[in-house]
Amino acid sequence: MGMAINTQPLHIGEVARQTGVSVDALRFYEKERLLQRPPRTSGGFRLFDAEDIDRVRFIRQVQELGFSLGEVKELLVLRSGSVNACSRVRGLLEQKLIKVRHHIQELRKLEHELQCAMKACHTAQRRTRRIQQRCPVLEPGRNRKGTQ
Repeated sequence: MGMAINTQPLHIGEVARQTGVSVDALRFYEKERLLQRPPRTSGGFRLFDAEDIDRVRFIRQVQELGFSLGEVKELLVLRSGSVNACSRVRGLLEQKLIKVRHHIQELRKLEHELQCAMKACHTAQRRTRRIQQRCPVLEPGRNRKGTQ
């Protein structure tokens, strides 16, 4: 005789432990209707099931991919529907990829600016040991986006 896996209702703390999502986040998910309002014990404690845990793990996974709360809600609707959802999910992924590539370009620019500032500091420290010399990075209008 086989036993169902995890059919026992779980309290919010156990769901948090199993999913790596904080209790506060779980309450937030419920408030934002990412999770259905779970039944409660006579003492008022929320009771979650295996389907809730699966849903929380999915929410966490797509948030880690950078999806906003609104996008997560849309993905949850698509997940429950399954009718031609793949093309819409692909569109969302493509939009997210474009944003990520834009952020990468911005971070590369920032990295270059930081490298230039570090080089200016290093050069100033090597060049002279005069007292009262100002740090070139702190000079107004210097070393910012190619202006001096």
